Amino acid sequence: MIRPALLPQPRPSRRAILAAPALLALGASHAAAAERRLVAAGGVITEILYALGRQDLLVGVDSTSLHPAEAMREKANVGYVRALSAEGVLSLRPTDLLAVEGAGPPDTVKLIAEAGVKVVRISEDTSEAGVAARIRTIGAIADAADRAEALAAKVEAGFAALKQQRDALAARKRVLFVLSLQNGRVMVGGARSSADAIIRLAGAINAADSVEGFKPLTDEGLIAAAPDVVLMMKHNEHAASADQVFSQPALSATPAARTRALVAMDGLYLLGFGPRTPDAARDLMAAVYAGPRP
Repeated sequence: MIRPALLPQPRPSRRAILAAPALLALGASHAAAAERRLVAAGGVITEILYALGRQDLLVGVDSTSLHPAEAMREKANVGYVRALSAEGVLSLRPTDLLAVEGAGPPDTVKLIAEAGVKVVRISEDTSEAGVAARIRTIGAIADAADRAEALAAKVEAGFAALKQQRDALAARKRVLFVLSLQNGRVMVGGARSSADAIIRLAGAINAADSVEGFKPLTDEGLIAAAPDVVLMMKHNEHAASADQVFSQPALSATPAARTRALVAMDGLYLLGFGPRTPDAARDLMAAVYAGPRP
């Protein structure tokens, strides 16, 4: 009887020999990736990682990670992006903290870095180039450069199609983004804010461009802004109905009040500046230019 160990073994093919180093490298890459544990501080980071299919690297997300919905169900919640706790993040034993520029507090992020966690700041550039660059940056971090390149190219094509729609608009409407109505104070999105960027992408004029960033606007400023449309976020603590918005004395004197032109959109979809931004701007454009309301 011939023992199996003495049987002649088949020789590996030339193709298998040539492919071996690449397979070994790929295996090492996957092994390294499997050891990584990412925490995302910023909903757009979570959204991009899920879009790239690299959510397996995530062990924690912040409370603004509302898309996709499974993120908050599947991952540990480390709290609000601007109010992180070092204990909460470090308890997840992360290797990397991917944080948008506004994530903090700064002392907390410093403590996390001093504990040996690699902190990577992700730009909040709201330009079209900035959105594509953010996708590519996160893709490189997540060992998904090819998928990121494909996604970024799709987003760039979406922006190009959106520009054609903007160029076809006969006239531009004035849109006022209202962040909140608290104690009669109207907080608006001024120039250089994320609201300003999405309004411009949608082919409209930011009616609050007399101020910079998110700031309260006086009654005189609101009347002078003369918005045709008021834009707000829905499903958050600052959401308001048309009755609530246009009962504000200054807002009741605007062109938007005459047609009760209030557009409410999901906050992360509207202001996240991730892969869905061309669609969000297109939806906003459709809502703004839908015509007078009954």
